Amino acid sequence: MIKPSYLRFSLTLLVLNFAFLSFAGDVKYPDVAGAFYPADPVQLSQQIESYLERSGPQAAAALDIRALVCPHAGYQYSGPVAAFGYRAIQGKTYDTVIIIAPSHHLDFNGVAIWPRGAFKTPLGEVAVDEESCSRLKGLDPSVKDMPEAFDGEHALEVQLPFLQKVLKDFKIVPLIMGRFAFSDSELLAHSLALLSQDKKTLLIASTDLSHYHPYEEARELDKRALYYIETLDAEGLYQQAKLGSCEACGIGGVLSCILYARELGLGSQVLKYANSGDITFDHSKVVGYASAAMYKSGDTPASLKEGEKSMLDQKQRQRLLEIARQSIESYVKAGKRLEVEEADPILNEENGAFVTIHEKGELRGCIGNMVGRQPLYLTIRDMAVEAAVNDPRFPSMKPSELKDIEIEISVLSPLKKVNSADEIKMGEHGVMVRGGFQNGVFLPQVAIETGWSREEFLSYLCSEKAGLPADAWKDKKTELYIFTAEVFSEAK
Repeated sequence: MIKPSYLRFSLTLLVLNFAFLSFAGDVKYPDVAGAFYPADPVQLSQQIESYLERSGPQAAAALDIRALVCPHAGYQYSGPVAAFGYRAIQGKTYDTVIIIAPSHHLDFNGVAIWPRGAFKTPLGEVAVDEESCSRLKGLDPSVKDMPEAFDGEHALEVQLPFLQKVLKDFKIVPLIMGRFAFSDSELLAHSLALLSQDKKTLLIASTDLSHYHPYEEARELDKRALYYIETLDAEGLYQQAKLGSCEACGIGGVLSCILYARELGLGSQVLKYANSGDITFDHSKVVGYASAAMYKSGDTPASLKEGEKSMLDQKQRQRLLEIARQSIESYVKAGKRLEVEEADPILNEENGAFVTIHEKGELRGCIGNMVGRQPLYLTIRDMAVEAAVNDPRFPSMKPSELKDIEIEISVLSPLKKVNSADEIKMGEHGVMVRGGFQNGVFLPQVAIETGWSREEFLSYLCSEKAGLPADAWKDKKTELYIFTAEVFSEAK
């Protein structure tokens, strides 16, 4: 007869041995297969393929993508959004994929790593890049072996089946991020940048955005977060998140991803945004999701190349000008936002845009979004009202002024970081300058209208728009971003 004390001891050894083998052995088994995504490999494969197909051809697929921001909810909610990022890297080659996910279950400081073996999904096993894991631990002392952080954690696991469908012959560096300071994200980003020098590397930051706010409130919160992601403003994102002006459950990883992109000189482009209300049609409490890609800044997104789909024909330009004027008239006369729908697929693309209003030849208002968060025609509708009544430099427009105004629209390309002011082409490029938490923007036409030299343009941009010293643009710590704009007006 086995004594109870001996049985308890044997069971304890068995549990400890199993825990050791699951970490030191070959396989980390899935925790959320059958819950967050199908456990059946055929069903899982078909579901991912359908999401990839529905995401359509990606202009970003032409880019040399080095980092992604991806959501991590159940596939039925965030899968269609995640597919935009994964479609953009489909068929590309990476030696190593580094995944940074937040911890939803375990409270700890620093970064947990699973340094060896493999991760299993219904689609097979993904090997851990043991050499890179070992090197990363030597570069960043906050990265520590911590298998318990991966127990039950979905945020990293849900990325793996997508990766298995779009890539071949890659290994992973799996990271779970606990509590952190901004300096921790800086150190991790620098260490990952060093790690990426020897191998073709893709970095993935796993995050959802705002959680459980009403639909419109969530969109506003997420719009702010995505602005900072697309402009690679880690400091701004960190500060605004602390103030509650935006949210991201995986913000530590996102900050590291942004800082990594900046260190490598990458550009950034948001590919897709939606929230759970777009799937369930329950708008009372939603969760936000986005895919963003960070790419070598020498690349130009295919959708921005001359003669391709970003260019508007005369009919499309005229329609946007009509929407802008009707929107201003509706709001100024009746205080009502214009109800409008457009079927044109070009006008439904998400582009940043500015609306500028002149009255009798003088500036009367100019407001816009650098980053598109809704169909272009709705951005024009909303920015037209903002320029008319909410530009802080001018009083709200009165109905009597409507007959004297002239409307100009600027449809923007994504931002591209430059290393030198010499890369700025006056009259062709608009510029955003950022120093610390301050930034300012001039549209391309400002150089033409003023006749300023490049030095004057940048000095006024720093002093008048960003609140920086006039010569801040010469400081290597000051960041310069360029963009192009398709500009048209009622006068042309």
